[in-house]
Amino acid sequence: MATAPQSLPLFYNRLEPLSSQTHADFRVRPAATAPFLAKQHAVPLTVEEFPLVQRRMPIVFSVGDDPVPLALMALNEGVNTFINEEGGLIEDETYIPAYVRRYPYMLAKLRPDSEDLSLCFDPTSDTIGAFDEGEKLFENGEPTEVTKGILNFAEQFEQAGQRTGAFIRELKEAGLLMDGEISIQPEGGQAFVYRGFQMIDEKKLADLRGDQLRKMSQNGMLPLIYAHLFSLSLMRDLFARQVRQGKLPQQPTSAALN
Repeated sequence: MATAPQSLPLFYNRLEPLSSQTHADFRVRPAATAPFLAKQHAVPLTVEEFPLVQRRMPIVFSVGDDPVPLALMALNEGVNTFINEEGGLIEDETYIPAYVRRYPYMLAKLRPDSEDLSLCFDPTSDTIGAFDEGEKLFENGEPTEVTKGILNFAEQFEQAGQRTGAFIRELKEAGLLMDGEISIQPEGGQAFVYRGFQMIDEKKLADLRGDQLRKMSQNGMLPLIYAHLFSLSLMRDLFARQVRQGKLPQQPTSAALN
């Protein structure tokens, strides 16, 4: 059997290609909780999600040569202010990023010498397996509507990921990303300083030439940039959520967000 890539993304423990022969009797069942999310403070985003997320969570960019957009669900590692310890929603209206909703499935290359992508899944997930209950993935050797829906979502996510990558490349080429830092000082206490993320440099944005701004407006980048900038006002709201939930470190800290 072909094997999936060795380098695994966030949340995935293993990857196995979905097969109508090997997994003919597999079913999927809904998950009421996502325990793997309970201690995850930052989740990757696609650009299509910026308008939805910017009203609920801060959007930042990871550090490094290949930054990705991140929705912050807390400001400290090992904390999530939207998900409880069991992996359930603290508030029913919480937005869950598509990256999480895609799990345990994803499209992946099975061979490094091929560009073809195959639908794979994480066999350690308890939502897919040879169960007595749940919806079938295959019927008479053919994918069911459930499987087709899973594949369609994975394909849409892959396309969104490509558009997100193009957005990041444009930001880097324009030199708009800068190291971020935020200092939050509780009343009567010492400041908590958060670093280890990137953000848009508003001064460089304001200094862009007219033709550059026009291009960004026409290709849809400008609204995404402002969605990110507007979302940064939620940093203090997120800090306040941690305070209310008793999830702040014992001492003020200098923490990395990515």
